[in-house]
Amino acid sequence: MADKSGAILVVDDEPEMRALLRDELSELGYRVVAVANGREALKKLGEEEYAVVLTDLRMQGMQGLELLNEVKQGYPGTNVIIMTAFGSVESAIEAMKHGAYDYVTKPIKNEEMALVVEKAVRDALLRREVQQLRRAVREDYSFHQILGKSKPMREVFDLIRRVADSQTNVLITGESGTGKELAAKAIHFNSDRRSGPFVPVNCAAIPEMLLESELFGHMKGAFTDAKGDKRGLFEEAHGGTLFLDEISELPVMLQAKLLRAIQEKEIRRVGSTKSIAVDVRIIAATNLSLTDEVKAKRFREDLYYRLNVIEIRMPPLRERREDILLLVDAFLKKCAEAGRKAVKGIAESALALLVDYPWPGNVRELENVIERAVTLTRGEKVTSEDLPPAIHGSRGDRKVIDDAADRTLPLDEVEKEYILRILDKTGGNKYQAAQILGIDRKTLYRKLGEIDGKIHHEG
Repeated sequence: MADKSGAILVVDDEPEMRALLRDELSELGYRVVAVANGREALKKLGEEEYAVVLTDLRMQGMQGLELLNEVKQGYPGTNVIIMTAFGSVESAIEAMKHGAYDYVTKPIKNEEMALVVEKAVRDALLRREVQQLRRAVREDYSFHQILGKSKPMREVFDLIRRVADSQTNVLITGESGTGKELAAKAIHFNSDRRSGPFVPVNCAAIPEMLLESELFGHMKGAFTDAKGDKRGLFEEAHGGTLFLDEISELPVMLQAKLLRAIQEKEIRRVGSTKSIAVDVRIIAATNLSLTDEVKAKRFREDLYYRLNVIEIRMPPLRERREDILLLVDAFLKKCAEAGRKAVKGIAESALALLVDYPWPGNVRELENVIERAVTLTRGEKVTSEDLPPAIHGSRGDRKVIDDAADRTLPLDEVEKEYILRILDKTGGNKYQAAQILGIDRKTLYRKLGEIDGKIHHEG
């Protein structure tokens, strides 16, 4: 049974033909609207959605081909069926080259009309459903270029939405490669400052002696190379957002000046005695613990509380493994298009390796791995052979068990070797090691204590 939920718009300048088509299609269960010309048709299309336009090829005023072009340009989800006299089949075929879904010849046979319309309606509704699903995927799983369907990422999306329209300063924390700048952009472009500039600055990438000038600007002659007045990034970000990445690297002397700029909403260029009012929202980011930096006297406590009004933590990839497939698909498409390669997917064995890997470099590392794989692969699918040796290493830890079985080691020795192997892989990072091992840090510390005790005892 055909889906009759799609409306049909009949366009014909002959009143008898309009009435005939309206009655026949209505009897088949479709909702039908009939109009006399192309202009009326475009007006109807602007008022509601139609699955199919059934139009005569030759009419007074706007011709069927012209109407076809208008529909394809303005309403691409609507299929167009061309009606033509028997002797003008070539014209109908030409119309199909311009995007018509199908054509029927006059005099029209009821059975043929029913079949063609049913197929056209079904196709239009199917494409509409696919578009809705794609929109739903974008809405559910992405937020301003950040992809994720896991619970931690849904929480991040929710927090971004809630803070975006406020003027509150935000601190984004997380390991390198987790997407802190993307989160900052998402906040900016979903706020009422979206029409203003988004100005990023990496506090760790600019030499300390130049950073003050970059942030606050300078006057001509303020220092040796100051050959003219220069606006700083605060002024560049006026009316928008200033993103201070790696804020923990900001020198203590500049921390005081930044604090004053936030409190007073004004800055002073290097070498100037005049203050300049600035309207800037501050979003800062760090991969270090600022509370630890405060305790170590490397970061001002008052500035920390000014920046950390709301904290958004970007979860590492190992805490959101269910997002890996979503990310892999997105990166495959992106890298294949950029490299002009016909790569259409990834082998299950390769995907299993990616899911198992602990991803110390997080999403950035995953994107780099996929770019490398797409570049190296010779086929339409990325295979495990296209992945770097480090990715194979995560599964290669089975060798520990195989070697232990060959040496008939007791279970506690196998556990010890495996824990030490994982620690080696994470560069001694006990937090990451505990995550990979699936235990909490207290348990890991206890097991390491037992290992140390055995080593000392055996020594």
